Amino acid sequence: MPKISFLFILIVSTDFEKKVLAACKLIPRGSVVTYSDISFAIGSPRACRAVGNALNKNPLSAPAGGNIPCHRVILSSGNIGGYAFGSKKKLEILKEELFE
Repeated sequence: MPKISFLFILIVSTDFEKKVLAACKLIPRGSVVTYSDISFAIGSPRACRAVGNALNKNPLSAPAGGNIPCHRVILSSGNIGGYAFGSKKKLEILKEELFE
């Protein structure tokens, strides 16, 4: 399964999406960053919404058995933000990581 997902990223993902996923993969366990942090890190400071859209398409998210922790990205306001598996699931995962 991971090989198929990896191929999906290589074939279907745009260069922008690949940059977003690569930056997201660097977020340490127990930490969070903002969509804005990711957009600045990849050199597209005005692309916060596009970062969220790219993360929503992430085929390698942690709950799906992958290794790209898109749940560690939150809104600049400090609110949890959206998540493909639901905001409740995102909060559960973050709490679990924080208290391990």
